[in-house]
This record gives sequence, structure tokens and C-alpha cells, in this order.
Amino acid sequence: MNFEQARYNMIKQQFRPWHVNDAQTLDLVTEIHREDFIPGPYRDLALADTHIPLLHGQITMAPKVEARLLQSLTVQENDKILEVGTGCGYLTALLARLGGVVHSVDIYPEFTEMAAKTLKQYRLENVVLHTGNALNGWVGQAPYDVIAVTGSVPILDESLQLQLKYQGRLFVIVGNSPAMKVLLIKRLGEQEWSHEELFETDLPPLIGAARAPGFRF
Repeated sequence: MNFEQARYNMIKQQFRPWHVNDAQTLDLVTEIHREDFIPGPYRDLALADTHIPLLHGQITMAPKVEARLLQSLTVQENDKILEVGTGCGYLTALLARLGGVVHSVDIYPEFTEMAAKTLKQYRLENVVLHTGNALNGWVGQAPYDVIAVTGSVPILDESLQLQLKYQGRLFVIVGNSPAMKVLLIKRLGEQEWSHEELFETDLPPLIGAARAPGFRF
């Protein structure tokens, strides 16, 4: 597998049509190799436009969604970041390379353990890995400049927004399959936020996320 050619194709064929043109984001995905974080049986698919299966029935975001997330959050070098859902640890690494400190939380200890090993290979020492449920945020380290939610939530609970600093940014996927809205939320004041709808996608909900009420006949 020629990963360098595949990386070039990923940027040209997946990222460019999705309006990922930020130089810092593009440099980052060439520096930190996604295939290093993907489970062995799926390594050759690491740069394909698809979700990769993980343990416990979980999946990764598609690479283009990860790239849009990074570009949208405009992470700064001193930002304190919360990642809800460590998963394979790839997005954790990207956030860590850009920001000041990343608190990454996953409900499954296997994910935090595996991520720790790969993050060490990249000498990323500004990541604190937690095992727990961050569905409603991670209050102990709040407030945050950036919150990235790597699964969907059928209903947006304001608890995540309230853990943002002023001018903080939240990337979250809200709704039900097959059409979910990807939102970038910025905190403008004590009880004031802006909401920008970026695009639509489809991603499984976080474990324990409340479901939106359905119709009854």
C-alpha cells in the first residue's frame, strides 16, 4: 500500500471538494499518519472515504469530516480542549498538535489504552486521557476553549455549551439517522451563543445519549 499516494488522493479527491483548504489542516494530516491509529485489519482503508470499524461496535469519522472539524474549530496553540470520545486516538493527536492541552475522554478503557501507545510514538505529551462518560462534558477540567464531540447526539444538551469559555467553540453532530446536522457553536456571552450549520452527515450516537421523541399514533 502506497500511503503517500493515498494521502495525496485523499486531500485532492475528498478534502478539496469538501472545502478543506486551510494550509495548517492539510499540513497536519500529512505530518500525523492516520494509518498508524487504525486497527491492523483495516489499515489499508485508513485513508479511504469511509468509516472504519472499531471495538465495541464503534466506528471512526470519515477523514473528510475530521478535516472539516479541525478547520472549523480554528484551534490555537494555548487552547484547552475537550474531546468527547477518544476512539482510535487519531483526532486526539491532531488536536494535541494544534492546541495547548487535550483532555480526551472515552467510556471504553481499551480505547484510551490503545491511544496512549500511539500518542507516545508521536511524542504528544500534552494529552490527558480519561476513562469515563463525557456525554454531558467533563466538569472537572472545565471551562474549555474547544470541545469536539466525535459521536452524534440526538438532542443537544446545553451542558456542553456551558462548559465553553467565552469565545469557545463546540463541534457537535445533532439529530437522528440518516440526516444529522453538524453544528459549530460559539459562546458569545454568559447565556449567548451563535450556531452555524456546517453540513449534514450520519454517525452513531454516543453511548447513553438521549433519543429524540418520535411520533405516536
